[in-house]
Amino acid sequence: MKSEAKQFFAPQAWVAGAWARDVLLGVATDGSWSQITPNATVQQRAAATHLKGPVLPGVVNAHSHAFQRAIVGLTERRSTGAAIADDFWSWRDRMYAAASCITPEQLETIASQLYAELLAGGYTQVCEFHYLHNTIAGSPYAKAAEMSLALVRAARRTGMGLTLLPTLYMRSGFADSGLRDDQRRFASTPDSIMRIVEDVQRHAAGDARINVGVAIHSLRAVSTPALKELTAYAHSAGLPVHIHIAEQTQEVDDCLVHTGQRPIEWLLNHADVDRRWNLVHATHTTPDELWGVQARGASIVICPATEANLGDGVFDLPGYAKVRGTWSVGSDSHVTRRWSEELRLLEYSQRLTHRKRNMAAQVMGQTSSAAALFEAALGGGPAASGQALKGIALAQRADFCVLDAQSPALLGIPADHVLDALVFSSPDARFDAVYVAGQAAHMHNDARFEQTMHALWGG
Repeated sequence: MKSEAKQFFAPQAWVAGAWARDVLLGVATDGSWSQITPNATVQQRAAATHLKGPVLPGVVNAHSHAFQRAIVGLTERRSTGAAIADDFWSWRDRMYAAASCITPEQLETIASQLYAELLAGGYTQVCEFHYLHNTIAGSPYAKAAEMSLALVRAARRTGMGLTLLPTLYMRSGFADSGLRDDQRRFASTPDSIMRIVEDVQRHAAGDARINVGVAIHSLRAVSTPALKELTAYAHSAGLPVHIHIAEQTQEVDDCLVHTGQRPIEWLLNHADVDRRWNLVHATHTTPDELWGVQARGASIVICPATEANLGDGVFDLPGYAKVRGTWSVGSDSHVTRRWSEELRLLEYSQRLTHRKRNMAAQVMGQTSSAAALFEAALGGGPAASGQALKGIALAQRADFCVLDAQSPALLGIPADHVLDALVFSSPDARFDAVYVAGQAAHMHNDARFEQTMHALWGG
């Protein structure tokens, strides 16, 4: 993707972990940062496009299931029946109902709406943990990447950066040899996932915003030989690897029964885990497991809103901070679609658990909890996305968001406290504009979305 070199002027921009003033920003023709000049003179910035408010780097949304946007608000009533308890597993059955009926065209519309909302929430790259591969009947499409390409079209329609993670899903549990009938659309093999990767690479060649990785749905969903085959392919191709792991206590218990080890313990002992690996959730961990993840150079993806919505539990942020672990943030099932809400909930869950304030600042050795959380989320973005997205820095991709300085949450706030107010004051401050690789992205509702929702659910 090539464009003209550009210059922007920001009255305030987040650079190297702090606010800089009067910043001249240059974007090269390849969409990367080529110039970052704080305290720019009037003469230096005269020809630049002047941005209206404070500028923040775009954030990587490291975990997304786009189709689940279609059930937001539709799973918040308790299950009926004396023997039915509402938990992750009952929610999963409801989610499968959506997965069983969405067409490629509907997926493109749902994802287009979602990506516009994520852009409006300050995300500029989304990692799609995508396992909806087959037809509604469960048979393979003539083109293995049919559903994946619907997500690529949605990303291009909105300008969202996309890391597509076609996901291996082979069985319904540790003791099972295959999938349940309501999981038939997920069926895949290492070979079919490799074909999707290569099809998407060919389709998106030359687009700097779109790349690929691979995902393992979970340890319960794949065999050991298949896991090793697909991850060896990913390593040889230099692709990110993602896996759901240790999200639920039942998952941990089942893994202990069938393997004699906890999920992360097993993974570290049996897989070639390295810096390309991203462990999604890791909600239920031991200190030794957190140390092992960090020692291998791997990262964790935390999804606070979904983990709260599904009753998963609370991530051990102090324990992971103690070993200086790398992490990113994701919106997963999309009950919220702003990174500020995810970071706020991450901090508040720690405060509720430990009965202390400013937990992130304390355990990460910083003054500002918002800055500690934001910098950590930025730091994990490149590993999750496979893209140069560490923030406003030379040679990184020029992704940035312009805050509306007139948002009520920011009115009268001293310049150095803008990020604190953005994360911890609601209603959230708005973003006036969002840029991906130096190009303005689209944050408007998809006109087809309401019609698609009516077609799926009536009303």
